Amino acid sequence: MSEYSMKPKRLEINEAVKCLRGGGVIAYPTEAVWGLGCDPFNLHAVNRLLALKQRSKSKGLILAAASISQVGVLIEALPLAQQKQVESKWPGPVTWIIPDISNIIPSWVKGQHAKVAVRVSNHPIVKDLSNAFGGMIVSTSANFNNESEIKSFEILERQFGSKIDGIVKGDLGLSRNPSEIWDVESGIRIR
Repeated sequence: MSEYSMKPKRLEINEAVKCLRGGGVIAYPTEAVWGLGCDPFNLHAVNRLLALKQRSKSKGLILAAASISQVGVLIEALPLAQQKQVESKWPGPVTWIIPDISNIIPSWVKGQHAKVAVRVSNHPIVKDLSNAFGGMIVSTSANFNNESEIKSFEILERQFGSKIDGIVKGDLGLSRNPSEIWDVESGIRIR
């Protein structure tokens, strides 16, 4: 049996959080596609996730949070008009690219950028994970670089198999496409 066909462990939220805290990489459902996640402050975990995706370190990663308070230090540094603009779209499937003025997000998450991509999710599993973890988690689509996002649990298992530490089973949200991405400073929609 190939290691790609081995089924990873199914995780409950508390098991997934323990895995994240231990430097693990997990898969979980998001608003539209299956995501891969890890502790953004654990360099080893982030490097492992990037290697799994075959993704360049320079591109940066999206962080997901359960509430605006979890990203407060990033939001508070914005002008009031931009704060209101960001908050008007959250929670929901909208990712904002925000300047990391306080420089609290590690460079390995931001890649070659001075800004960070953040989403406050309304998906119950993403919210439960972030709340139980106590902060933001990496939320990148579970796919290999430049390949289509995964919407099927069976494809997720087949492609990532034993390469990840577990899967939080659940349903994808109702969004048809991955989150929109907006740059808060320019107001330009990137995706």
